[in-house]
Amino acid sequence: MERTLNLGIVAHVDAGKTSLTERLLFAAGVIDEIGSVEDGSTQTDSLALERQRGITIKSAVASFAIGDVAVNLIDTPGHPDFIAEVERALRVLDGAVLVISAVEGVQAQTRVLMRVLRRLGIPTLLFVNKIDRRGASDDRVVRSIREKLTPSVIPMGSVGELGTRGARFVPAAAADAGFTARMLGVLTEHDDGLLAAYVGGEPISYGALHARLAEQTRRVLVHPVFFGSAITGAGVDALTAGIAELLPATEGDAGGPVSGSVFKVERGPAGEKVAYVRMFSGTVRTRDRLPVGRVTAISVFDGGSAVRQPFVAAGQIGKLWGLGDVRIGDAIGAARETDPHYFAPPTLETVVVPARSADRGALHAALTQLTEQDPLINLRLDGTRQEIAVSLYGEVQKEVIEATLADEYGLAVTFSETTTICVERPAGTGAAVEYLGKDGNPFLATAGLRLEPAAVDSGVDFRLDVAVESIPLFVYKQVPYFRAAIQDALRDTFQQGLHGWQVTDCRVVMTHAGYTSPETTAGDFRKLVPLVAMAALRQAGTVVCEPIHRFQLDGPADTLGAVLGAVARLGGAMDTQQVRGPSVALTGFIAAARVHDLERRLPGLTHGEGVLESAFDHYRPVRGAAPTRPRSDHNPLNRKEYLLHVIRRV
Repeated sequence: MERTLNLGIVAHVDAGKTSLTERLLFAAGVIDEIGSVEDGSTQTDSLALERQRGITIKSAVASFAIGDVAVNLIDTPGHPDFIAEVERALRVLDGAVLVISAVEGVQAQTRVLMRVLRRLGIPTLLFVNKIDRRGASDDRVVRSIREKLTPSVIPMGSVGELGTRGARFVPAAAADAGFTARMLGVLTEHDDGLLAAYVGGEPISYGALHARLAEQTRRVLVHPVFFGSAITGAGVDALTAGIAELLPATEGDAGGPVSGSVFKVERGPAGEKVAYVRMFSGTVRTRDRLPVGRVTAISVFDGGSAVRQPFVAAGQIGKLWGLGDVRIGDAIGAARETDPHYFAPPTLETVVVPARSADRGALHAALTQLTEQDPLINLRLDGTRQEIAVSLYGEVQKEVIEATLADEYGLAVTFSETTTICVERPAGTGAAVEYLGKDGNPFLATAGLRLEPAAVDSGVDFRLDVAVESIPLFVYKQVPYFRAAIQDALRDTFQQGLHGWQVTDCRVVMTHAGYTSPETTAGDFRKLVPLVAMAALRQAGTVVCEPIHRFQLDGPADTLGAVLGAVARLGGAMDTQQVRGPSVALTGFIAAARVHDLERRLPGLTHGEGVLESAFDHYRPVRGAAPTRPRSDHNPLNRKEYLLHVIRRV
């Protein structure tokens, strides 16, 4: 049976991953001519905006074969504004190739991606691209990889004529004693048996070493490093062989229980939803009924494109039609246990304003469709102000949204000034209870909640501490269903805290529950929980926290004083500084709201030579007056206003 490998190509922007994708497809005979990012003719950058800007915005899937291995190749965005798209792709991968420029070396996004790849346990090969470019270096980049990414790397050969058009990669051979010694040195760090054999003087064949290399690569203990040029093709054959030999292709269990994951949703020509699904186990067939709809058609990636098939099986990636209620992240069949997020949430927000007020409804409908493709856009409607706000990672994403609305929906829009998205954390403990039939409680339910702070980055931890007899099982059937319903109500309520920001890092325990049979409905609990939750939160109080970025700044050493002064005036704090001859590298922390100010001032401070990279690191309590955001819900903080909205009487 044919084995399948779902492979991701990931990199910092402009490292050359889309060019590498083109080269791999060309080498496999899938395309007859290599496309150009600059010319907008690449296979995987299909959006008009991707071709115009020369960057990848949406993940794209292509397929090719290496011997008996069918490879589904996922080309992901490199620009940090589209990190959410990368996150969704990583969750369906068997292995990855992390592309690093031989000129620029390890960059900020490279470090972010490597951390996530290792945390998710995704076997990864490193490909040092652009060895034909002036300024390319192999030794410097490998040192940087060991220092900034992982020490357990094995360069798989050497580079000749570095920095010239004739640059080539020479794979190491079994007869290369130096290579085998270096490989042995890295592999024995993770293999006591191999170390004992080496210390005991036992002969170790190259074949045995290569088998251990493949095993440790698949266990994410070591990372082989290949070199080459996606433009000239140098080194790509060796990388292709490494993909087939070192990464974990599987046959999958097509007869097992159905388990898959939706990692992308797009709209077809007729406006219908098309779900991209990675199958981990089992088989889905046309006309199968799933919780999100009935499958009406299936395409499976094969030979460079998606081909109509009657089923999609374990290990494969397919496009499914007919799932009208499907969303990104939905499980198909049995869900897999995964941590929900490894990348930071968006830290910016802007209000989208239609050029014509009559287009407000059409704008909301269009943005709703865009959130299907990128849930972290996080559409927020302020009913009072009649404003529509979206979350962002950066200004480039704003430009993409604007262009997409114009090109695909015919809507001209403007944006308000980008603002920072804060969060709220409980300052103390609080408790509240509403009893059925008492103190003006109009709902046929009793609900009590206790709230307290929890660990940073823990989200909202909900627990039940009520007797089973107090739960209306004639409504919810099972206790887990009741727990899930209350948890959903809390999640929706805590989208806006005392100051209008999302509440996080708290533990909530349900202490009271009650009902009357047969009158109580699920709606009674759904409408009562927000009142109780916000009363408990008001008692606890909250601390508004703003997002803080960790930055790295490189510039001329003689501008160090001016740069340090600017960072200090913007409220930033330095962490490290390292002078390297005429250059200086600084790292530190700065509020996300001030990053753009630093970017704007940097050219003048550094004679146009400064380079700034930043990424979200943590949330910190706001200094001074806490910023507020207008509410867009029914405001359960105001009992009278809330009840007017959710029921017909006060």
